[in-house]
Amino acid sequence: MTARWSDPGCVTVAEGVHRIPLQMPSDGLRAINVYALETDSGIALVDGGWRRPGTYDEFALALAAIGRQPAEVHDIYVTHVHRDHYTFAVELRRRHGARIHLGSAERPGLLAVGALGSNVPESSLRELLRAGAADLATAVRSDTLDEPFDPLDWELPDSWMDAGPLAVPEHRLVAVHTPGHTKGHMVFHDLDRGLTFTGDHVLPTITPSIGFELGDWDLPLGRYLRSLETMLDDRDRTVLPAHGETGVGLHQRVRALLAHHDRRLEATRAVVSEAGPCTGAAVARRLPWTRRDTPFAELGTFDRMIAVCETLAHLDVAVDRGTVNVVSRDGIDLFSVR
Repeated sequence: MTARWSDPGCVTVAEGVHRIPLQMPSDGLRAINVYALETDSGIALVDGGWRRPGTYDEFALALAAIGRQPAEVHDIYVTHVHRDHYTFAVELRRRHGARIHLGSAERPGLLAVGALGSNVPESSLRELLRAGAADLATAVRSDTLDEPFDPLDWELPDSWMDAGPLAVPEHRLVAVHTPGHTKGHMVFHDLDRGLTFTGDHVLPTITPSIGFELGDWDLPLGRYLRSLETMLDDRDRTVLPAHGETGVGLHQRVRALLAHHDRRLEATRAVVSEAGPCTGAAVARRLPWTRRDTPFAELGTFDRMIAVCETLAHLDVAVDRGTVNVVSRDGIDLFSVR
């Protein structure tokens, strides 16, 4: 058993299901949980991890703890297309022929990454401009242009998944489309073990970023909230998240996330009511961030971008619900209370 959820190793969470935290470079999340599912023909994975120089050796050492090796991985079911979930899957396919499966609604985003040929989050920068944060957009572009980018990390999967049963031997898994974090995010219910592999859709202690992907901004928070609500329509299960400890009940955590966003929507509207017509960036600067209520000014550049986009996502839902008004002037949205 590891001391912290993110420590390297291999933790058995159910019969035939093992959690392998793979380390992430320079990232506040510290690690991503990759789940190894034992089958009659080897190993299937849920999520692939972030490819970095030491990831393969780390993964091999973890599998050795259960008497397995990377060459036994035959299929990888990726919850969404972010690099901490996808890029190591591509390396495992290159080395051992493992098949990669990705939600069909992720196809436009994956193709856009390949066409862009860099790590610059162009769609998020577009939203920063709409939020009146042009200086922040410039800073983010400068930082991300310097990041290494390998187009081989973003090869297409072997198949595009739709919602429904998955053909995983000895595991009755069902894929559910849960847009919001990305358009094609999937979670996987294990019908026999009472588990749900939630990717970034449901995390045990934090809320995922919303709409962080290339492509059109299509009310991502609204989609996320509806996707959360669908989790309450089925039986309760145990959350196996991409980041954090396992063990929390799915329904309990979903209700907590829905309540959090209700509070955040009210806090966002209160700032708009007090400040008068204001930009999304101005609202973000007045709100606390993270579980520690960190002031906006103390966030790093990338996290300030996420914060402004999160604020826009809440403002857009408030506009959609009719509790906040918006007008656009020279490409910048100004929000006010009706």
